Order: sequence, then structure tokens, then C-alpha cells
Amino acid sequence: MSDSAGSKSGKVRVMYVRNEDEKKNSRTGDGARDRRNDNEKTVLRDNRDKDGRGKPRDNRDNRDKDGRTKPRDPRDMNPRYVRENPHRNNDNAGRDDRADYGRGSDSPWKTVSRALDAVETPDHCGIVGKSRLDSEQIRRQRQEETRVYGENACQALFTNRPDAIVRAWFLQEVTPRFREALRWMAANRKAYHVVDDEELTKASGTDHHGGVCFLIKKRQGSDVNDYLAQAQAKETDCVLALEDVGNPHNLGGIVRSCAHFGVEGVLIHDPSLLESGAAVRTAEGGAEHVNAIQTDSFPAALDAFRAAGYTIATTSSHKGQPLAQTALPKKVVLVVGDESDGLTDSTWQQGDLPLSIGGTGKVESLNISVATGILLSEWWRQHSITEE
Repeated sequence: MSDSAGSKSGKVRVMYVRNEDEKKNSRTGDGARDRRNDNEKTVLRDNRDKDGRGKPRDNRDNRDKDGRTKPRDPRDMNPRYVRENPHRNNDNAGRDDRADYGRGSDSPWKTVSRALDAVETPDHCGIVGKSRLDSEQIRRQRQEETRVYGENACQALFTNRPDAIVRAWFLQEVTPRFREALRWMAANRKAYHVVDDEELTKASGTDHHGGVCFLIKKRQGSDVNDYLAQAQAKETDCVLALEDVGNPHNLGGIVRSCAHFGVEGVLIHDPSLLESGAAVRTAEGGAEHVNAIQTDSFPAALDAFRAAGYTIATTSSHKGQPLAQTALPKKVVLVVGDESDGLTDSTWQQGDLPLSIGGTGKVESLNISVATGILLSEWWRQHSITEE
């Protein structure tokens, strides 16, 4: 390469001589690119120093054997990652960092492994209480609670004993009709949930929930002696005694008839049967007006009522006096049994007044709920009881 320059003595020819390495680099173009990159980096460093923004990382030592710059790990561009992983800047930066991540760093996200015997037992501090409640306490609590569903049943329950409500679930469409109940539960710190149909089905245990479900505390059945002490002043009283009747839908229909015809006491071996969700829903609110009288011995309970001035009327589908031709006493215990087998022989023989319901005889018997409704209706008709 040569240039010419003018002077008083004429033109002067200037020669520039390059060594072999420069010639080789000029042919490949790598040397020119490297010098250009170095000049640009120097300018960039100078600009950064002057503006006080810090020096950029230098990639001159991060080249492969062909002189090309290696791509930088994207995680190195994150300042937080660089601070939390200082080992990436040492001589072992090329190894897999994921193997040591969280082991030698100060990252708050590191994983700590402990032996099984070193794991602490969770303490819920009484908020959930699963670690503090024993199985016996949970069992007792479940025995003392039951689920009631159906719009009429839940409305009647809220009207008569709202304090029994523990928790409630509603569909959105029924909430306007339970506005007062929702307001009361919010004021009294009672938990309630507005859920979809699937969730309400799970909470109530049935598809026939009617849009609402209450978890309530069960009522304890009255003792025979306690009921008799309270009914001693009554001149007219009808008590229904159920022997081995367990179908919840039949029980619900019976309780509904009892509430309609003014029967307040139902003698039964297991009072919780009258509190089942299906029975309460079928009763359509009638369960709130009927009290269970609990007994472990049917014969002993009937003897106690007889001693208190009640007549024991036993019923059958094929023997006994026709109901339509019988005068029923003012104070009576109507005893009905399971619709498939009826009353046991011992209970039938204990009766003072055997009764039957006349019909065509084309069917063996009536449904127990229907038969009970007919018996109570006749007793109500004869004594013309009016509510004050």
C-alpha cells in the first residue's frame, strides 16, 4: 500500500509494510473484526465510566477456539441471579449450576432436606385444630350433628331454633328467600357458603337438596317421665308410638301428619331417626313442631303412659275394632308398627284398644304413613281440638 504527499522537492512516495500475520488477518477478515470489536468495547467502557453506570462484562475471555464469542447464559443477565449465585463467576462457571442450586448459595428459595425424624409436627394453633382434636372428640361431634335440607324444612328450622345452625350452604337462586337467615348468620358469626349445585350435592349428600342445606345440632329426645310431667295438666293429648319404623321418607310423612293434627310427642327407640335429612325434608317443616320421646323398652314406656291415664290403642291391618265405629279416648297412645310385619305379638297383646282401618281388602295394608294420617285425622275429628 502506498500514498503520495506533495513537498517543495516534488512528490514523495510513502510505503507501508505489513507483516505476514496482518496479511493473513486481512485476508480472513477476522483480525479487522477483532480490532473493530476491541475499539467498540473500549469506547463503551469509557462511556460507562464517565457516566458512572459501571463497566459491562468483558467477553474477550469468553471465546471459543475459532475466536468467536460464546453465547452468554441468559440467567447471567439477571442481576438477582448473579448476586445469589456467585459461583458462576469462578473457575467452575462452566459446570451445571442446577446440581448445586440452593446448596451453596444464599437464595431464599433453596431446598432443605431433613431426615424423617427431624420433621416437626404441624401446629395449627387452634385455627384448624386437626393436630389437637382426637378421634373420640370428632366422633362425638359428628354424632351430635346432622344435615337438614329442603327449603321449607330449613325455613322452619331457622324460624324455630336458629341457634341450632352450625353451618349453611345455599344456591344463588334461593338466597333472596333466605335473606333474613343470611343476615342473622352473618351477625352471629355462623359460616355460610353460596355454592354451585355440585358442591351443594356433596355437602348435603343428596341431589334432592332443594337449594339449601343446614348443618345443625341434633335435638336430644325427651325422657318418658319428663314428657309425662309436662303433659300432666293436659286434658286431651295424643301420643304416637312407632315400633321398628325406620324408613326416613315414611317417618317424614308421619311427622308431617303429626304436626298437622296437633300431635306433639312421638315415642321412638332412636330419636335421631326423626332428625335425618330425608325425614326432615319430607316433613316439610313439621319436624320443628314434634318432639321425640326416647325409650329403650317399649313395654316399659307403654306401662308408664297407662299409669299416667293414657289408653294404649294398638293397630293392625286385619284385626281389631273398625276405626270408624270406635270412640277414641281424649288421652291416647296410638301404636303403629313396621308396614311389612306390623306390631310384634308382645306389643299387640299389651294394648287396651285394638284398632283396624276398614277398606276393600284389595291390598293387604296401607302405607304406614298413610295409615297414621287416617288414625290421627279421626282422633282430631272426634275431639275437635282448636289451636289458641
